[in-house]
Amino acid sequence: MEQRTERVRPIKTEMNVTDTSTPDSSVSADPSSAEGAEETKKSENVASDGDLFRQSEIAADYVEGLLDILDYDGDIDELVSAGRPMVEVVGGRLQPLVGQRGATLEALQELTRLAIFRATGSPSRLLLDIGGYRASRRKELAAVARNAVEKVKEHGDAVRLEPMSAFERKCVHDVVNAIPGVQSESEGVEPNRRIVVQPAD
Repeated sequence: MEQRTERVRPIKTEMNVTDTSTPDSSVSADPSSAEGAEETKKSENVASDGDLFRQSEIAADYVEGLLDILDYDGDIDELVSAGRPMVEVVGGRLQPLVGQRGATLEALQELTRLAIFRATGSPSRLLLDIGGYRASRRKELAAVARNAVEKVKEHGDAVRLEPMSAFERKCVHDVVNAIPGVQSESEGVEPNRRIVVQPAD
């Protein structure tokens, strides 16, 4: 069951933020990998809905503080969805907080997860979204995944995609794994970890 609360912040003058890029850390293990699957299983077994919502509240407080420091405006929505805590920030001109291909967003998400860990002593699978970036990126990645599947089915050869973040890889895995006759796996190490789409065994 989805829990949701919303915080509305006053409008403030915005300033530029330099894009930063950080690879996925051990706190945000790739759900598609064996390590990520084990991390996900542990989190789901231990954390109750109440614990997850508490994580989203801690995250919302942290993000609100960041927005104050950076002098940005945004409505903060905290919720639990699909068994994981989430925080969504909605507002105008938030692109600098997303960065090129979501690099700044990923860095902010890692900082927020660390804030949760510091407060609770447990790792978090928090998903942070800003300006609806993840929803739109998920649609783009679905198209990339389907295109790769078509190439594999047409030529019978494996297709290697460009390096992606853990979030992006999970989006692709979800699409490929729902299509009969093909499979996907991750290869390489961060920040160059990528997905290979190939015929099913």
